[in-house]
Amino acid sequence: MFYVYILKCNDGSFYTGHTEVLDRRLAQHDQAYFNNCYTAKRLPVVLVYQGEFDTRERALIVERQVKGWSRKKKQALINDDWNEIARLSKSKQ
Repeated sequence: MFYVYILKCNDGSFYTGHTEVLDRRLAQHDQAYFNNCYTAKRLPVVLVYQGEFDTRERALIVERQVKGWSRKKKQALINDDWNEIARLSKSKQ
């Protein structure tokens, strides 16, 4: 199983990533394991969304898609508001 996840950073920004072992990756974020990572200087972070996928390829595709979304659209995903995602997709916001 592979995961796409969104973290809310201390500065209010969102970070989107994918991983095979979610707990381990979250611990790496919390410990600033990769000191060049976006989240390393924005701790603490909070997991606000996770989606499960059967393959790494599918998770990577979704991660890239979500990274291209507006903040409003990411917030709709976090809120599991698919009507709002559809509305924002049509209005290009």
